[in-house]
Amino acid sequence: MCQLLGMNCNNTAAINFSFTGFAERGGRTADHVDGWGIGFYERSGCRVFHDDQPACTSLLAKFIRDYPIQSRTVISHIRKATQGEVSLANCHPFQREWQGQTWLFANNGDLRQFQPALNGHYLPVGSTDSELAFCWMMQRLREQFDEWHRPPTWQELAPHICAITSEIARHGNFNYLLTNGEAVFAHCSSKLCVLHRRHPFPKARLVDCDVSLNLGELNHADDRMAIIATEPLTAEEDWVPFQTGECKVFVNGEEVWRHVNASTVRFPMPTHSTGRVWANPAVSV
Repeated sequence: MCQLLGMNCNNTAAINFSFTGFAERGGRTADHVDGWGIGFYERSGCRVFHDDQPACTSLLAKFIRDYPIQSRTVISHIRKATQGEVSLANCHPFQREWQGQTWLFANNGDLRQFQPALNGHYLPVGSTDSELAFCWMMQRLREQFDEWHRPPTWQELAPHICAITSEIARHGNFNYLLTNGEAVFAHCSSKLCVLHRRHPFPKARLVDCDVSLNLGELNHADDRMAIIATEPLTAEEDWVPFQTGECKVFVNGEEVWRHVNASTVRFPMPTHSTGRVWANPAVSV
């Protein structure tokens, strides 16, 4: 299986600290050695890096660990291949365009007898079941919303994404992160957890390597962020496991919506601007 890492914040942040521990799982503390990738949303667009080498020894991964790219939304993935050969084409996150937005998708799972009928708008480049599932999800969303004259909001998207997810998850293990840069949609079939960081920020210690960081020195009182990962990245912080079959949505560093099995539970909506605020470049997670 693979490993997932996602970040969603209300202000821009660098993911160097979390990624430092995460990359160790690509061959040093775990055997996910079949490539990796990471995508950042910035003011000017979306920047994506892929490498088919193990993350723990990849020079590109070292660059990401050392270079503080500022973003409010990040998705990363470390691959252990179950379907498809080891190649750049099969490295997550996968990227597609819809309604003038760049969508990224990363999956940890294994789907069997999953052969959806694609109509040609979105086709896989590689040979993974994950990219096939992503193309199917984007096709279904396009069919539902493409006659609209604007991109749908996350509130409008969430129930449809969860319904599509339920159909796909019948075919096997389907843990994923999906984003358009504003909202992060997450689903757990077997293993996923989330950490909410806000003031007062702690001193955090990575579990995969001997690195600690005083987050209080780098973050402001109004900063808030959600870190989503397959397994906890730090010790002595309150990582909360997802329930099996649970979908969640994160916006501006807050968990704003979730769906569990057949019932939908909505959290009180946090007060936030619908526009993006690009500030506070010192934040780190």
